[in-house]
Amino acid sequence: MDRRTVLRLSGVALAGGLAGCGGSESGDTPTATAQGNLVEMTDELVFEPAEITVSVGDTVTWENTGSVPHSVTAYEEKIPDGATYFASGGFDSESAARDAYPNEGSIGGGETYEHTFETAGEFQYFCIPHESQMKGTVVVE
Repeated sequence: MDRRTVLRLSGVALAGGLAGCGGSESGDTPTATAQGNLVEMTDELVFEPAEITVSVGDTVTWENTGSVPHSVTAYEEKIPDGATYFASGGFDSESAARDAYPNEGSIGGGETYEHTFETAGEFQYFCIPHESQMKGTVVVE
């Protein structure tokens, strides 16, 4: 079994084990545990998978599996109208995320970021320091 499969199965097991636990986390902060749908950020400067499909209310976890710092930053003009903007570092806009990087919003090796999607549609995002290569899409149904 490859590492990606182990991580996915671990995430499913963890999510199942925590299903009965209450909590009030916003789902928009870095966390030490992967839950739900996993996207890896690699030293090859890619999001893996580059596109993921989830349901409304699902949480996506991005994990930096390498050593190169990355960000998860939504393109403000490429998310559905009325959707909550998302970026590692908890920024409310793309320009704020760009202005603060790398002092804020950087996801180091072994760290994660997660966001819960409450609006259906297509969400395009990128990594600030590797924008020319590192782009991804979350499709929410």
